[in-house]
Amino acid sequence: QVVFALNQTLLQQESLRAGSFQIPYTTEDLIKHYNCGDLSSIIFNHDTSQVPNFINATLRAHERITAQEIDSYFRQELIYKRNERMGRRVKDLLEEYPDKSFFFAFGAGHFMGNNTVIDVLRKEGYEVEHTPAGQAI
Repeated sequence: QVVFALNQTLLQQESLRAGSFQIPYTTEDLIKHYNCGDLSSIIFNHDTSQVPNFINATLRAHERITAQEIDSYFRQELIYKRNERMGRRVKDLLEEYPDKSFFFAFGAGHFMGNNTVIDVLRKEGYEVEHTPAGQAI
């Protein structure tokens, strides 16, 4: 799986350099949607937007299975578990210091797709609000 993932990553990078593959959104798109609080946009609804995409139509059947296994592993280990840890840390701080005020800031990756930090905190019963760019706190 590691060799397959490395090969697919290299092929994807070569396609990017050759201009035959383009990322469907730019960094500016991410910033704009994040600043506008548009976390439900198409960009932020893809769990795999943070990890390499190994699944494509040119793969043979056994390669497609390998790609799906890797994708599932990355999603679980790099996204869901990370957001769970971050959400638990926030929850623990809030419970340990109930009389304190906190401001938490996270990178956009913690708000993408499913099982976000916000989802984790809401499951714990917390109310979470987005503060748009430029709004006084």
